[in-house]
Amino acid sequence: MSAALPEVSGSFGQKPTLTFPDASPSAELEVVVLSRGDGALVEAGDDLEVHYLGQSWQGGVFDNSYDRGSSISFPIGIGRVIGGWDEGLVGQQVGSRVLLSIPSHLGYGDRGAPQAGIQGGATLVFVVDIVGTSSN
Repeated sequence: MSAALPEVSGSFGQKPTLTFPDASPSAELEVVVLSRGDGALVEAGDDLEVHYLGQSWQGGVFDNSYDRGSSISFPIGIGRVIGGWDEGLVGQQVGSRVLLSIPSHLGYGDRGAPQAGIQGGATLVFVVDIVGTSSN
């Protein structure tokens, strides 16, 4: 049985909207490729450039790059971002839109990130548009 996941509106490059099911989130990392790109594969150690929207399960949006009008870049697969991003984005293709449902143990854990409005134990849902990658 597959996990209940939010529905995502919008296409690559557009700010998405999430509609949550009336169900509890999965206790495991869920990764769904909403649209597959045809670019290079993301490898651990690459600098990854993405647009993203982050929202707590059944909660509000806590961050998104679309409203700022600029993507972000960071090293992927080497522990510099939350575990759910490292595990869910390595191996994806540039140009893809990916839905990540990240249980708290692969997110911010029991402490959460109060300064970002993320409660302890929260399941986080991200829609990530993989804009580009570069090897170091």
